[in-house]
Amino acid sequence: MNSNSVNNNSPVDIVVLTEDKYAPADKQQLPELGWYTLQVLLEDELVIDALKQKKLNVIKKSWSDPDYNWSLCRAVLFRTTWDYFDRFGEFSHWLKTIESKVVCINDLSTILWNMDKRYLIEMAQKGIRSVDTYILPKGKVVNLKRTLEDHGLSEAILKPVVSGAARHTYRITKENIDDMEQKLSDLIKQEDFMLQPFQKNIMSDGELSLMVIDGKVTHAVRKIAAEGDFRVQDDHGGTVVPHQPDENETQFAEQAILACDPKPIYARVDIIRDNDDKLSLMELELIEPELFFRFHRPAAFALAEAIYQRLDS
Repeated sequence: MNSNSVNNNSPVDIVVLTEDKYAPADKQQLPELGWYTLQVLLEDELVIDALKQKKLNVIKKSWSDPDYNWSLCRAVLFRTTWDYFDRFGEFSHWLKTIESKVVCINDLSTILWNMDKRYLIEMAQKGIRSVDTYILPKGKVVNLKRTLEDHGLSEAILKPVVSGAARHTYRITKENIDDMEQKLSDLIKQEDFMLQPFQKNIMSDGELSLMVIDGKVTHAVRKIAAEGDFRVQDDHGGTVVPHQPDENETQFAEQAILACDPKPIYARVDIIRDNDDKLSLMELELIEPELFFRFHRPAAFALAEAIYQRLDS
């Protein structure tokens, strides 16, 4: 049975959450079937199949489906809700509507905390080495040159506090800072932004992503930016290859998860070698991370087992 074919009035154990463009049950209804879309569908199906092997009743729905009665499901699993930062107001309202109806995986408190990249500051305060993060509040008049000087930065990364897929993410250099002054003055009228030191090693070494299921690293990948770029996301020409994490990388990722309260069932810990050549937290993805099950399918079963135990407790 297709994972979307259950009647909208039928009770289910878990709804695997996606966004509208990945929701159609019929692949022919999808806007395009390039390699990226096919990978997204595969990742979701691997999780759905693993959950079904635990005898759980599972369907896949867009979080913004206007016709679905969320009280009919026991739990929702956030997977490919990758439009939430473009529809932040709607998404936040939807979370409030389901709060008392379902079990959220990860926990709703974790989802809300992880939306705002100020969490990087909190992680550093908890002893997890993290890339320095400086907040530029919405509406603030910012002199970018002076701000960089105040923080001792020659180059920096500018990005929104709530974002993903490198949306409005820019590298600020001496050569483009005048143009960026104007761009930031326009952007900051709409939302909070943040500055981070540019990490030079990302150009040569890329970024490591370690998948953590129920507190344990299951597998990892290295994300490599296109030549001349710093953004490692597929959307910007980045590539992904399997990576065998060493003991230090594994320990770093698991310690980062131990610092979270409550402990997430799933996580992706993105780390780099920072400008001091030390492992440093780049991002902690606890909402809808791509978990690269295609490189290590047993991790999908580990996630299904952890969810089964959560629902059975």
